[in-house]
Amino acid sequence: MITFDEAAVLIAGIARPLGTETVALCEARGRVLATPVLAGRASPSSAVSAMDGYAVRDADLALTPASLPVAGESFAGAGFAGPLPERGCIRIFTGAPVPNGADRVVIQEEVRREGDLAGFDHAPCGRRHIRPSGSDFQAGDLLVPSGRRLNAQRMVAAAAANLAILDVYRRPTVAILATGDELAAPGTPGLRPDAIPESVSFGVAALAEDWGAEVVSRRLCGDDLSNLGAAAALAVAEADVVVVTGGASVGERDFAREMFSPLGLDLLFSKVAIKPGKPVWVGRAGGAIIVGLPGNPTSALVTARLFLAPLLAGLGGRNPRKAWAWRSMTLVGSMDHEGNRETFHRARTDQGGVSLMDDQDSSAQRALAASDLLVRRRPGAPAAPSGDRVEVLDL
Repeated sequence: MITFDEAAVLIAGIARPLGTETVALCEARGRVLATPVLAGRASPSSAVSAMDGYAVRDADLALTPASLPVAGESFAGAGFAGPLPERGCIRIFTGAPVPNGADRVVIQEEVRREGDLAGFDHAPCGRRHIRPSGSDFQAGDLLVPSGRRLNAQRMVAAAAANLAILDVYRRPTVAILATGDELAAPGTPGLRPDAIPESVSFGVAALAEDWGAEVVSRRLCGDDLSNLGAAAALAVAEADVVVVTGGASVGERDFAREMFSPLGLDLLFSKVAIKPGKPVWVGRAGGAIIVGLPGNPTSALVTARLFLAPLLAGLGGRNPRKAWAWRSMTLVGSMDHEGNRETFHRARTDQGGVSLMDDQDSSAQRALAASDLLVRRRPGAPAAPSGDRVEVLDL
């Protein structure tokens, strides 16, 4: 059995990008850039107005009050043709090209419009309300570095760079096998008394997608070894990562590892000295990475967050170590002395600090649903009073 830190090093070591591909911009949300986004043109490409108003020369308003004929209009996408006429002004709108010769835009609230004349009572001063060409970025400027996941803000930048396609890292594919004769599909009518609605695979699938993976299959399996072996072979053939839940103990029907033996299972680690989730294991079989999670919902989701999330991040082109973004928060309420295993308590944000959930049982699903943080406690850590600083990770 190894420590959490030792397991994290091993996970980071195999969390290598799977390759790259080119996708259309409209399909790039959530993908990780393999090459940086460089601006294909300046923005704005020409000087544009920052406000609705009138484009003028300062010299024409040196003496006020003054009236200038309105020589035309400039709209975004349909600018005024030609330079600003002598002793004239142009009605202009936000985002419209500023005609050559104009020094500023006087906002419409400061102008009296009288037919074809614009009246100015005061000489303009202060802001010019013109966005110069290239004031946002120049052609060739770096807008988004490689390795960044494309969120809403970065999608805007990529589109503004005038790019229709992007080079991204390939998304890891994930197959999920939920094992156990006691499990039944949620919503099964007439659920027998000894059956349990299978819940873990839904949480694991959501977590996998949140961390950039594509879930290609999710199967509910019983505890028959021959059937499990067939399911394992199918999963390994279709996915980069196979997640198997349950069957990790030493009972007569715990076949989570044995089901992969015909595929040449090579274990990376078999147990981790943590609570909850000691039975978590990781290996390789048939070209896929296999992640074995405990069957209890809380244990499964905690270990998935600790090990599966960094693995998927790295396979998809991100730095896996950034998935372990521990930070310090103030404890609300006290904590007892820890035992001999590193413990990850389910917790929630509370009054600007972090408060532990009352129910820390490995099968507690109500408490899990209300949790948004994990509190990390080292083996043998002393009791912590309210107000202490503790390590936390977003769940």
